[in-house]
Amino acid sequence: MAFLELVLTGELERKDERRVTTMLKLSGLPPGKTFEGFDFGFQPRVDRRRIEALATCSYIREKTNVLFLGPPGTGKTFVACALGHAACRHGFTVRYLRLPRLLGELAVARSDGSYGKLMQTLARTDLLVLDDWGLAPLGDRERRDLLEVIEDRTGRRATLVTSQLPVDHWHELVGDPTFGDAILDRLVHHAHRITLTGGSLRRLTTDVPPTTTDD
Repeated sequence: MAFLELVLTGELERKDERRVTTMLKLSGLPPGKTFEGFDFGFQPRVDRRRIEALATCSYIREKTNVLFLGPPGTGKTFVACALGHAACRHGFTVRYLRLPRLLGELAVARSDGSYGKLMQTLARTDLLVLDDWGLAPLGDRERRDLLEVIEDRTGRRATLVTSQLPVDHWHELVGDPTFGDAILDRLVHHAHRITLTGGSLRRLTTDVPPTTTDD
């Protein structure tokens, strides 16, 4: 009986490993960006306990958002992706996209007839990680699409955003007061907001492969 239990346990563990591997592949998360590789000593002002609490994925269960703000190179993308990896390990579906990439995919989907399917996929994803929020102002179609994505997820799924811009400047990014109010109200209200400061992590990791030196 003990041998059979050992075999069954091993098989379950292998299935779980395959499931996590598949989920990570589908997520689009960059490999290597996990908490095992993050130097908390570089960000001494960050409350490590707060980050570790987020890694339990309670915010995903509560369907709330997380915002990582700060200058380039301070580790926003790294921590965001590490949280994405943790979410996959906890069994949550994850999609990682830079905001310009998301807007580009929506534009292509609109032209080839797959817009509805893509929107459904985004709406069902447990955690949507939007990196590089605010690199360029939004056009009319882009802000409409973005509002639809955020609206579909508000109160239903969790969204994680990284941005170099302070939240006070996000209205300028959206470019329209009405849409700006609508998007910020849904995205920022009750969100966990964490600001990373200091020098660039990239300057300290010039010998590390690119997959571990991004923002």
